[in-house]
Amino acid sequence: MSHHAAHVLVTGAHGFVGKALVARLLQAHLAGTRPLSALTLMDTAFEAPPSHAVVRHITGSIADAATVAPAFETPVDVVYHLASIPGGMAEQHHELARDVNLFGTLHLLEAARAQHLRGDAVSRFVFASSVAVYGPPFPSQVDDGSPLQPKMSYGAQKLMGEIAVADFSRRGWIDGVSLRLPGVLARPPAKTGQLSAFLSDIIGELAAGREFTCPTSASATTWASSIHNVVDNLLHAADVDSALLPTARALALPTHWFTMGALVEAIAAVHGPQVLKRVHWAPDERIESLFGRLPPILTPAAEHAGFRHDGDLPTLVRGSLMSH
Repeated sequence: MSHHAAHVLVTGAHGFVGKALVARLLQAHLAGTRPLSALTLMDTAFEAPPSHAVVRHITGSIADAATVAPAFETPVDVVYHLASIPGGMAEQHHELARDVNLFGTLHLLEAARAQHLRGDAVSRFVFASSVAVYGPPFPSQVDDGSPLQPKMSYGAQKLMGEIAVADFSRRGWIDGVSLRLPGVLARPPAKTGQLSAFLSDIIGELAAGREFTCPTSASATTWASSIHNVVDNLLHAADVDSALLPTARALALPTHWFTMGALVEAIAAVHGPQVLKRVHWAPDERIESLFGRLPPILTPAAEHAGFRHDGDLPTLVRGSLMSH
């Protein structure tokens, strides 16, 4: 998509990752590096939508096929499908999560298929999947051959989406790639139902000079990437040669595996040693079992395809606060 002006569709465009991606797409458009013919943004609500000649907004849920259809009236070159009902909320609200995470994904795929069957472009379909497709008990390391055994409805629905993306790609209806996103830092404080919110809060609170009580032990191990790095990888996914993708069209993104204690040390390296005195450890068994016992993760397929991680933890800390 790098040279001709592209029509790009972003679902979940008003979410944390969506807003950061949209900002970078507009920046690249203005710089002339990624010209846009149109940028269609979909979400259930917009507070202060970016106003630009190429931007149009569709307010509504992807759970409704009639909301999705107008997005494809002009052929879409790239779909960034970010909209979802996340983990904790998906457990509490089965029908909502089913309608958005599963049916909504199928509505988008069917609209892209219909576009192709009309004789228009085959969309590059970038699906934001999740490391939630893996689940405990974890092997000694997670790699490209690890079993997919989600332990939450969110992960199960993401895996169903991955399979659909692969099947529609096999049939030539879309050119799909599913990226298994790790924790993305640092989300602004919000009641989004994400049990992993502490990973973002610890960076934001300690960077702002406040005390923080962490619901894991200092030795808890987890995976995460900065928002800046995740947007880099989403942009790369629009361009990556599909010959470099595995048959399943799904990749775990390169990310960092670290202890919470090492993360605090990196925050102190960026924001000053006084950070170390402001953190307290109060492990919660449920949180630690879900997010604090993750093994090392190896991502050779994604690295071969040109995807990258932050580099080191201080870079991750700096990249986490860039979007705020």
